[in-house]
Amino acid sequence: MNNNNLDPSLSVATGTLPPFFCLCLANQKFSSTMFLNPKSFLVLSPFLLLLLRLSSATVSTASSSIQSLLKSRGLPPGIFPSNVNSYSLDDQSGHLEVHLEGPCMAKFGTRVYFDTVVRANLSYGGLVGLEGLTQEELFLWLPVKGIIVCDPSSGLILFDIGLAHKELSLSLFEDPPVCKSQGAVSENVGRIRKMGFEDQR
Repeated sequence: MNNNNLDPSLSVATGTLPPFFCLCLANQKFSSTMFLNPKSFLVLSPFLLLLLRLSSATVSTASSSIQSLLKSRGLPPGIFPSNVNSYSLDDQSGHLEVHLEGPCMAKFGTRVYFDTVVRANLSYGGLVGLEGLTQEELFLWLPVKGIIVCDPSSGLILFDIGLAHKELSLSLFEDPPVCKSQGAVSENVGRIRKMGFEDQR
């Protein structure tokens, strides 16, 4: 079992994920990656603390690297589009930030809209607390809050979109999708997406 950096407070306690998400996450073991005696903080200078912080962050500029990262965490390589410029990952917290060339539209069964920056907490088999990814459902644009692969042998990937929880085929995510820049369309998506947010309240 790989170590996971997912904050356990994002699982069952908050109730933000549906039951099958919670069962998947509850079966995973959470472990910290570093233990420090409290007295050691008195010895470490601010400069050394900064170095420790920087050393925990991984930064890459290769689009293929995000695919390799996803595969190493039990996720399909085609979740993010091919126009990724760079990404950064904090190994301690699991915070992932992916930078695209610009906002764009792709398709996973239905249309999905990527902001220029997509953020999430990455653990083995899951992206939770997603920001910057929206999916079209029934003429509404709804935020994708989580992407989970509970059992790779099932051939399914689970999308949490708030009002619904969708099962999609993993085969849709084998390769990074072509993501087309929409230009002025992005403003309309933002307006429709806001309506979708209000409908969830």
